[in-house]
Amino acid sequence: MIKKKDYSPAENRPNRSNYATNNRFHQKKSEGGENQSFHVKHPKESKLQLVCGIRPVMEAIDAGKQIDRILMQSNLEGALAQELKSKARTANLPVQFVPAEKLNRMTESNHQGVVAVVSPIVFYDFMELLQRLVDEEKTPFVLMLDHITDVRNLGAIVRTAECAGVDAVVVPDHGSAQVNEDAIKTSSGALLRMPMCRESNLKTAVNVAKQYGLQVCAATEKGATDYLEVDFTQPTLLVMGAEDSGISPELLRMADVPAKLPIHGEVQSLNVSVAAAVFMYEMLRQRR
Repeated sequence: MIKKKDYSPAENRPNRSNYATNNRFHQKKSEGGENQSFHVKHPKESKLQLVCGIRPVMEAIDAGKQIDRILMQSNLEGALAQELKSKARTANLPVQFVPAEKLNRMTESNHQGVVAVVSPIVFYDFMELLQRLVDEEKTPFVLMLDHITDVRNLGAIVRTAECAGVDAVVVPDHGSAQVNEDAIKTSSGALLRMPMCRESNLKTAVNVAKQYGLQVCAATEKGATDYLEVDFTQPTLLVMGAEDSGISPELLRMADVPAKLPIHGEVQSLNVSVAAAVFMYEMLRQRR
């Protein structure tokens, strides 16, 4: 059982009335009705749901729509553009500055230099999710993906995580693979069932996990501990690193247990989705 040292007052905890049943967890309250002023497009070639135009995107943010990212024309200026940037920062939404040609390729609508991509899934607040696990007397096992950029790796990892009974997956809001149709297809739909958290600062998320009593295990070839020696019966946050560079040095320094997989061949690394699967199923083996 996980125990948090200093519980917040009951009135500060997540309000259960704001949740509706969804698999093992409870989905956040509904996003609100569709605003008729939204210019929503569904391009056949990308199957993305888009909101086009400065004001419609701001209305989408205000209405609580789950936005995956906002693409803004690089040289866009003016008071409305500044207001949109401010709203995006407040809502912790990633903004990408792109040439107008990219926006023109995405949609034939009058985008006014701004296109928002609506997320096909609902993202959870990490602290609220951990608090709910505490309330339900669970022993959390949470997976953190540190800037994994390949959508197929993302989908494969989440598919395995769902099969292994992982409680949640945490990703950064910048520099990570997008949760799109390809990722969902690769996950065999697991991305639609697995609680996903998108955090602006992974170091802050690690600190939150530690406050809730989770040990932080970093999967790294630099680890001094064999993965079979890690006690996964404890509440655990497992961190997997990017395909090319691994876990960032800042997160690696925060790890309680840097753990490695044995490598006996000449190829000195495993695909990240394979490595993650080995760790997750070792957790499942120990907990069974």
